[in-house]
Amino acid sequence: MPIQWNLSANEIEQKSFAIIEQEVKNTPLALLPEPEWRVARRLIHTTADLHIADTLTFAHNPIKAGIDALLAGSPIFCDSKMIKSGLSLQKLKKINPQYSEEHIICSISDSDVIEKAKKENRTRALCAVEKNRDKLDNAIILIGNAPLALAKICQYILDGQIQPALIIGMPVGFVNVVESKELLTSCKLPYISLLGRRGGSALAVTTLHAVMENILK
Repeated sequence: MPIQWNLSANEIEQKSFAIIEQEVKNTPLALLPEPEWRVARRLIHTTADLHIADTLTFAHNPIKAGIDALLAGSPIFCDSKMIKSGLSLQKLKKINPQYSEEHIICSISDSDVIEKAKKENRTRALCAVEKNRDKLDNAIILIGNAPLALAKICQYILDGQIQPALIIGMPVGFVNVVESKELLTSCKLPYISLLGRRGGSALAVTTLHAVMENILK
């Protein structure tokens, strides 16, 4: 097929969605409710991989929880600067005009976090979670990189110390990743996760943007 030069960004997206929907036509993905399908479709679109949705898990009505939290202007905790940079503040402001940069919490590069991580021989992401424990109640939490950050948050939840509004738990990699996601499945609160090794900051951002689509559609 020749390169199609005269297409706008919106036309490319719509053609991509049409191809995705055609290719999942006779799969279980076609049976997902529309809000969950928006998330799955966005993840497939981001990765060009239909199998990315094989381990996609929705627990405890997370789409509604996310919508309610966004409308309320809940803070958003990120485990990486990539997530903070990727989130659309413009879209957040359309949902709730009170949203600002201060609502998006990322302490991974804070000097005290860096110092503590070096001193205690632990990851900065883990120390960043500990620094912000008091800000995690009723927050939207996006984990796309650091499994220990997700595990620590799950510990806080299971100990009854915090109750986030929504967790998007998608750390990626080979060490502590599967285990942190298994710990997340023990938490009785709304979450969206890609079980197994897959994940990444881009996919965590994509997931929250897909939740936003249910408001901005």
